Formats: sequence, structure tokens, C-alpha cells
Amino acid sequence: MERQKEVMTLREASQYLGISPDTLYKYLNEDPNFPGFKLGNRWRFKKDLLDRWMEKKSERVSVARPAKRLVKTTT
Repeated sequence: MERQKEVMTLREASQYLGISPDTLYKYLNEDPNFPGFKLGNRWRFKKDLLDRWMEKKSERVSVARPAKRLVKTTT
């Protein structure tokens, strides 16, 4: 089994997240808290920071979208 790199390039990070590089650039431009940094003129991403970011995003989604409550109506 291949060990996942600790620091990834933009292409590697987009593959890891399952999104296109263009979508990753969009996140970098729109979300000031996105866990990326520039090394020279190239974007780099730490795997553990991406994992934490995804966890926070998934927590917000579950809080923002409470489960729908089914109401039975009688006629």
C-alpha cells in the first residue's frame, strides 16, 4: 500500500478531495480559511489540514440541515 504524502501539490490535493483542480482554485479564492499555502509560486496542501477542513465542513452541513420531520396528516 502506498503511503499518502504529507504535503501535496494542487493536482494531488484535488485528486485526494475528489474535485477538479479548477474547483480547488475556486475554494482557494472564495474561502479564506481553506488550508492551502504557497511555496514560492506554487500551492501546497498538508493532508492533515485538509482532513480537518473536511471534518469542519461536514459538521456545518449537518448542523445547517436538520433532519426533516415527517408529519402524518389524517383526512
